[in-house]
Amino acid sequence: MKIEYINGDLLKKMILSGAQNLETNKEIVNALNVFPVPDGDTGTNMSLTMQSAAKEVKSAKSDLLEDIANAAANGSLMGARGNSGVILSQLFRGFAKGVKGKKEVNTKDLAEALKSGADTAYKAVMKPIEGTILTVARESAEAALIIANKEKDIVRFLEKVIKYADRSLERTPELLKVLKDAGVVDSGGKGLLYIYLGALGALTGKIPVAEKDELFEQNQMHPIEEMNGNIEFGYCTEFIIRSGNADIHKFRDIIEGYGDSMLVVGNDSVVKVHIHTNHPGKVLEHALELGGLSDIKIDNMRLQHRHEVFNQAEYKEDAKKEPVNNKEETKKYGFITVTMGDGLTKIFKDFNVDYVIEGGQTMNPSTEDFIKAIENINAETIFILPNNSNVLMAANQAKSISDKNIIVIPSKSVPQGLSALLAVNLDAAPEVNEEAMSEAIQHVRTGQVTYAVRDTSYNDIEICEGDILGIGDSEIKSSGKDMKEVSLGLIDEMITEESEIITVFYGADVSEEEAEELLEELTNKYADIDVELYYGGQPLYYYIFSIE
Repeated sequence: MKIEYINGDLLKKMILSGAQNLETNKEIVNALNVFPVPDGDTGTNMSLTMQSAAKEVKSAKSDLLEDIANAAANGSLMGARGNSGVILSQLFRGFAKGVKGKKEVNTKDLAEALKSGADTAYKAVMKPIEGTILTVARESAEAALIIANKEKDIVRFLEKVIKYADRSLERTPELLKVLKDAGVVDSGGKGLLYIYLGALGALTGKIPVAEKDELFEQNQMHPIEEMNGNIEFGYCTEFIIRSGNADIHKFRDIIEGYGDSMLVVGNDSVVKVHIHTNHPGKVLEHALELGGLSDIKIDNMRLQHRHEVFNQAEYKEDAKKEPVNNKEETKKYGFITVTMGDGLTKIFKDFNVDYVIEGGQTMNPSTEDFIKAIENINAETIFILPNNSNVLMAANQAKSISDKNIIVIPSKSVPQGLSALLAVNLDAAPEVNEEAMSEAIQHVRTGQVTYAVRDTSYNDIEICEGDILGIGDSEIKSSGKDMKEVSLGLIDEMITEESEIITVFYGADVSEEEAEELLEELTNKYADIDVELYYGGQPLYYYIFSIE
């Protein structure tokens, strides 16, 4: 059957089907990681971002095209994880702009909306790199504009656009050398292709829309402090306000006194609200003055805590710190960081970090995770240390949403994050600390030891599945069978005449005895350099080395 127009109901089915198809194929996307390491997470990040968009779309009370597009944009914005997820959220944001005011769209409208999405995504990235999801989105959108001039049938139009997107994807290794060296296409572009194929499947019936809610049950990551047993405000209250002209700032000021951990974000028409309060009814009454409510969820955190507290690792007892009450005196600085591992979490807490968001490799926190942490810190200036290059964009997106004074330090590893914290002067001005912290991360080198998940070659290094890999400053330096041998070789290659300190953080899969043996070898080998050993507890990575 020929389809010449897409309305809101059809767009809804396309988005849900796209989310389902990506979820089904996310491991294929994960496997396209350039490095053969066990933290390929592009597929997971994009799928979780899509699930957030789909969840918002599924719960939308209106089936108008514009409202469905906005729901997808808002859902993906808050659920965006990793660089690929943030870019995907920007594609949805631009798409929503492209269909604004339309009740239905034809192929020409659809092509313009796809182009608007690509343009918006490019603008959101500080230094766009060709050979990535951006290229696939842009080239397929440009092709869509040409195809739409002759093709009026939506199904045939999408089939041709997808064919061009696939060709664009196949060209990504020619645009990005690291892809060609690894023998893979861009993982983000592959994920986007699966979304397009899913959307097409909703029209052809080849990929039916899932009715099960399990697809949309995300494994949310929360700041560790939210597990604190001393809960002053007992009801976690969440809902969405749908209004024509909501004043977000005014509403935020009104409900601020009712609790803490407050999150109020959105636009004039859709506002997402999260607050911990003892009076959810009063908060909802104020919200009703702005418009209709949906997705209302009220959980008794005190009851939840009784069930959960017995399952928490012992380290979390040490890592806890009383959540900041918005009514308390505002302090000068607050700090948020991201890391994985009970030992590393405790170390960051010892550096007086207010919130440690559990995440990093394989578990990139979402924009919403950062927003929740930001809203629960009462400080004039809040510094965010992402400690991972794939978390940086989500942190910056949270900064753009929040109305607080946020400074994101572009730390790309745990050693960089710790080095930045050491550079902080609590008496100095924010801009002085920003400069000092940014400078500090330039003077620390990061080494990591993990294992290979597939056979490949990298910079003339032949790698077999299961090999131990030594990664220094984001490049694979060595591959071998013996963990200690690879570790010593990696450090030997990273050490310079200026090196003064080697700090070793050993992971969850390394015994204390093994770590002590490595410490002894390093101490004997580098007599003029201070060597320190700490338990990090990080998964997947046997060792993280900091060399300063």
